[in-house]
Amino acid sequence: MLLQFFTGLREARVPVSLREYLTLLQAMESDLADKRVEEFYFLARTVLVKDEANLDRFDRVFAAVFKGLETLGEAVEPAAIPEEWLRKLAEKYLTEDEKAELKALGWDKLFETLKQRLAEQKERHQGGSKWIGTGGTSPFGAYGYNPEGIRIGQDGNRNFRAVKVWDRREFKDLDDSRELGTRSMRVALRRLRRFARTGAADELDLDGTIRESARKGFIDVRLRPERRNAVKVLLFLDVGGSMDWHVELAEELFSAARSEFKHFAHFYFHNCPYEAVWTENHRRHDERIPLLDVIRTYPSDYRVVFVGDASMSPYEIAHPGGSVEHWNEEAGEVWLGRVLDHFPKAVWLNPIPAEHWGHTHSIGMVRRIFADRMFPLTLEGLDGAMPALLR
Repeated sequence: MLLQFFTGLREARVPVSLREYLTLLQAMESDLADKRVEEFYFLARTVLVKDEANLDRFDRVFAAVFKGLETLGEAVEPAAIPEEWLRKLAEKYLTEDEKAELKALGWDKLFETLKQRLAEQKERHQGGSKWIGTGGTSPFGAYGYNPEGIRIGQDGNRNFRAVKVWDRREFKDLDDSRELGTRSMRVALRRLRRFARTGAADELDLDGTIRESARKGFIDVRLRPERRNAVKVLLFLDVGGSMDWHVELAEELFSAARSEFKHFAHFYFHNCPYEAVWTENHRRHDERIPLLDVIRTYPSDYRVVFVGDASMSPYEIAHPGGSVEHWNEEAGEVWLGRVLDHFPKAVWLNPIPAEHWGHTHSIGMVRRIFADRMFPLTLEGLDGAMPALLR
């Protein structure tokens, strides 16, 4: 029940750390709670609650877990602390005021300092503000907090503050066979399917032939220009990181687009496209396609649709080397500019609701690069994007 109590607090967003949980266990071993649940309540509240704003949530979780119990003996059962908890012992929790006191080094100083730390550091560090390690407020390492840092050895985002990720990342291909929820998207995408009348009049117009023959009293064969779907679409999909929260919506769009367009190709990127993209995520490190090859291969009459939340460090867009995954020689905005210069009919679809775009600096940057042709990934957003692709 103590483990249930701890996880319940975390789920209720009471900022308790594993270190504080271990402190509570030490206090219980010293019999500070006098083996009564009522005394344990005050002990636990003292150890685990750092802000009175969290008292109400703490009380609700405590009441749910220990309801009906009078002694701690009824609540405590021998149980090992999960190994993954121990590995994250140094995970750091800071108040908003404490976070505000920390200052970012800036792009150039950040990498200059990292080189110095790599040259000087000889051992593992935990909980500090200088060395590469775990926890703490150093800009280098894992499970801590810094307004701008380089994440090393951490499985996934916690604070979305890293400007570089020193890890090999694996992403999953989007499912192109999704059917649920795609029908309305397919209807919206059909606005792009403007049939161009091209070629010789070599297709039999059966209805016209019957109508004119009946009217004239003799067989009058009518021909019409062949109708073909002339719309060509390139779809660029952001995968991984914060886009994991929007996978289902992106899959629905991917499935709808594949079924609607005869001339269709897709490519993946992460956060911002750079010098290479890929078509299969499990081979993204081995079979990359130069973005310049994509530009040279597909003519400028292709419509281009980018799908991504555009939520990243501004350095990823504006600086060489800004990519979180590798050292890009040219900034992301340079590559986006090349794509837009070649494919003038292009839009960006964003799964984040439009009312939240103003809270993220990078969304504004991408929106400016696309000359305000960013639309929410909703049916209304698709309705707005289609005319922009048809101009």
